[in-house]
Amino acid sequence: MRVVDCYAHRVRADNGRVSDAGEFVDAALQREGDWYRADDARERLASSLSFYGASTGAVRGAIRDMERRYPALGHDEITALSSELWSLPVFERRQAAVVLLQSGLGMLRVSDLTRMEGFVRGAGLRDLVDPLATDVIGPLIDGLDRAAQTKARVVLDRWVHDPDVWLSRAALLSPLRALKAGRGDWDWFARHAKALRDGPMGGADDRVIVGEAIDAVEAEVARSRPDLTVAGG
Repeated sequence: MRVVDCYAHRVRADNGRVSDAGEFVDAALQREGDWYRADDARERLASSLSFYGASTGAVRGAIRDMERRYPALGHDEITALSSELWSLPVFERRQAAVVLLQSGLGMLRVSDLTRMEGFVRGAGLRDLVDPLATDVIGPLIDGLDRAAQTKARVVLDRWVHDPDVWLSRAALLSPLRALKAGRGDWDWFARHAKALRDGPMGGADDRVIVGEAIDAVEAEVARSRPDLTVAGG
């Protein structure tokens, strides 16, 4: 039995191939779902999203199988498909959108940050925001040329102080991989992290959401560079 009749309620994409690929992924996710896993995830994440109960491995497998069935998807198809998967409030579909973007990193552009901003604003969950920030947004920016990185930095500067704390969290987490690898701009991270720690915050929950991101980056970087701290720069 299908958990959610998604395609009775979605708007089909203009590109029929993208819609076919999206329907393939959705069917695979529902086929791999279990009600007990769905109930467990719903309780653990305390989310209003729907859940199929597919494992993370199944989500990755669904994207791999889709890419074999629909090879050579270009930039426009991948980004459109990510939006199609994200468009319905189903956790595993949104996980699949993140995995899809991760697999297509080499084709992504600085202009795609606008799409990802919408995803982050609509996510509201660590389990979606964090992999989007660390596995997609950060590596995307790290792979851009200098001119495009300058444009991306302007976007991150805006995100980090946005009233939406999930956007702040994503901006702070995005350089994690580069910083762990000895690249990245620690001064940028430390400056914004300190400003957020010292500044006013909407509430205790907001402070936790942002503080977790700062602590995570500090802890990971400290493994190889213990001299770098937000307080000390």
